[in-house]
Amino acid sequence: MTTLDLNSDLGEGFGRWTLGDDDALLEVVTSANVACGFHASDASIMRRVCDAAVPRGVAIGAQVGYRDLPGFGRRFIDVEPQALTDDVIYQVGALDAFARVAGSRVRYVKPHGALYNAIVHHEEQAAAVVEAVVAYDASLPVLGLPGSAWLRLAEEAGLTVVEEAFADRAYTPEGTLVSRRLPGAVLHDADAVARRCVDMATTGRITDVDGGPLAVSPASICVHGDTPGAVDLARRVRGALEEAGVELAPFAAEPGGPRT
Repeated sequence: MTTLDLNSDLGEGFGRWTLGDDDALLEVVTSANVACGFHASDASIMRRVCDAAVPRGVAIGAQVGYRDLPGFGRRFIDVEPQALTDDVIYQVGALDAFARVAGSRVRYVKPHGALYNAIVHHEEQAAAVVEAVVAYDASLPVLGLPGSAWLRLAEEAGLTVVEEAFADRAYTPEGTLVSRRLPGAVLHDADAVARRCVDMATTGRITDVDGGPLAVSPASICVHGDTPGAVDLARRVRGALEEAGVELAPFAAEPGGPRT
């Protein structure tokens, strides 16, 4: 039986402003990429999501991003590598504190938004994020786009790399994500998205934005939590995968105890 992780971006509100239905998605996904306060979230939201994730057996991942609350972390920032390293350590540490209070810990790291896209090719920034993870805890797996500088440098540094694919995002023929500024970048047909995820898990092949074949072999599939109908979409994806005989489980192992 194929085993696959299902992840989603959670904790992306701020103060009284909410985005997505974290509680509903935590009933569906196996891993939660929790915003760490730079592109979204705050202390109370981080604690609430961690407290809700742990009893459900959902792995907590640090979704680190640029310091860009107004732009939701979707704007590239030409930040100095050392400053970026420090920012990532700060974010992982903040979320790890709340995860530990909830009885678990941060179990992986995944960049967000513009940072995620930048370190597909931006060597300096990719190296800076890798340096942060190595410095904080080199046992943490890192999640990202296959073929990215981020995963290549992480593997070279001895980190465990985990490749992901996106349920609801269009791909270029080169295997990168179509920019959100372009039409058709986000997919909304729940049936089509569910079939696509089954293809990812069972055949390793989907269709790119130009209609050509694209090979994918993800260990984790991301369903976005901030798009309209996200909860229903995630439920449809999970149901279709289970019906196809795919077992869903976190890719990051439960920690044996508190880190010292």
